[in-house]
Amino acid sequence: MLKVASFDIVFQEIPGEVTLALNLSNCPCHCPGCHSPHLAEDIGEELNEELLTDLTGRYKGLITCVAFMGGDAAPEEVAQWAEFVRPLRTAWYSGRMNMPANERAFDYVKLGPYVESLGGLKSEKTNQRLYKRVGGNWEDITSVFWKKTL
Repeated sequence: MLKVASFDIVFQEIPGEVTLALNLSNCPCHCPGCHSPHLAEDIGEELNEELLTDLTGRYKGLITCVAFMGGDAAPEEVAQWAEFVRPLRTAWYSGRMNMPANERAFDYVKLGPYVESLGGLKSEKTNQRLYKRVGGNWEDITSVFWKKTL
């Protein structure tokens, strides 16, 4: 069972999208230097139809995407909830290294554990990658995080 520890409306996690980011608990990855170590705990409210309908309804017309931040302990469940929120675009931030078997449920997938010495997506040295579905293929769009702004 997936649990939502917290949520927020974010603008930088998925480029070009206004995203409802759901922070899922029970993370099995335990990455050293993780910025959200509390998400390894069994905390939060059960992710269910009522909660997801309430959140997407509350922000209807404002959000364009729902991102599942974590959920690596139950990838099939993450994909089911991604299908549930359609027609909104969907994203999964995973600490895994490989594309999930249920990749068709997502428009975006972030892969890779956090490695403190390499940094997150904003670091050009990062091992993490953000992919966007373009047609039937995945395009690596990680470099959009590296653009310098004034």
